[in-house]
Amino acid sequence: MRKALLLFAAVAIGQLVQAQLSTTPNGGNKKAMVGERIGITDVTIHYDRPAVKGREGKIWGELVAYGFTDLGFGTSKAAPWRAGANENTTIEFTDDVTIEGKPLPAGKYAFFIAAGADECTLIFSKNNTSWGSFFYNDKEDVLRVTVKPVIQNTSQEWLQYQFEQETDNSAVIALYWEKWKIPFTVSVDYIATQMASFRRELRSDKGFTSAAWQQAAQFCADNNTNLEEGLVWADYAISAEFIGEKNFQTLSTKAGILTKLNRGPEADAIMKEALPLGNMNQVHNYGRQLLLQKRSKEAFDIFKANFYKYPNTFTTNMGMARGFSAIGNYKEALKYAIAALPQAPDPGNKVSVQTMIDTLKVGKDINQ
Repeated sequence: MRKALLLFAAVAIGQLVQAQLSTTPNGGNKKAMVGERIGITDVTIHYDRPAVKGREGKIWGELVAYGFTDLGFGTSKAAPWRAGANENTTIEFTDDVTIEGKPLPAGKYAFFIAAGADECTLIFSKNNTSWGSFFYNDKEDVLRVTVKPVIQNTSQEWLQYQFEQETDNSAVIALYWEKWKIPFTVSVDYIATQMASFRRELRSDKGFTSAAWQQAAQFCADNNTNLEEGLVWADYAISAEFIGEKNFQTLSTKAGILTKLNRGPEADAIMKEALPLGNMNQVHNYGRQLLLQKRSKEAFDIFKANFYKYPNTFTTNMGMARGFSAIGNYKEALKYAIAALPQAPDPGNKVSVQTMIDTLKVGKDINQ
């Protein structure tokens, strides 16, 4: 028994001797992670940050060799730069993307750069677990794209990745180090990705509420996309067994889709059913939608009914001001705008109302 315990202790001590304590990265570099969501696609970069350390003018083409080189260790005889320090720089996408217009499937990739004074080759490799590029194998490349480096006026001491020029569908990821910037554009098909996500999630536990189906249907209406599919979702939100709910949101969402499908009479009939179920703000916002559709008389009738139900509030006074202005009765509109001014809930609204008052005084429509 004693010998067994001694053997166990010896093995354990041996394992502890080999274990590494937590310390800063090799070479005084800094570990970093940066990420951003493009549409609903998460993009995450893990990298180590080397510093210039007084080597300005000796980074590109010297410390970072141009093109592919033999690093003198490992199996690769033509290795690109690891786009950072120490372990692989990795970049991960939760959905399919395009890089500089070329498709790249969702996944986690090692990121390498074959730098050049006039052109850089960016490499996305399926081998994301190696240490640097010592064991780089071009057969593991999933995508290569070329971009041009941009010379900056100021020097960046610690290598850094940044997200720039963000939109719903794209962002530029830029590597900054010393006086170089290496940018590349990541793009997503936000609408297609979102629709695929809805289809998937509506079949999960998230689809056990009317609100989820209404949300997906409203997205179709707001983005004027997949309207027939959105109409199915809207109907399910209203009448699905166990979870369907007939309320202002579900009904008005269906009406909005029918309007986009040029089925106006059906949409109007549903809105007549929806309006008595709406609260003050919901009805007011519907009136605003009618104004955007240039249906001024119908909008005025909505604002008027809302005012009678909720008299002399900021929202309904503003509705009456907008409604009268839309039909050209600026004198009456001015009365309601003046009544709304002291009811404004914050300074920003107060400024907006005063601007409307000034506009009405000179006989102009406040809905322009």
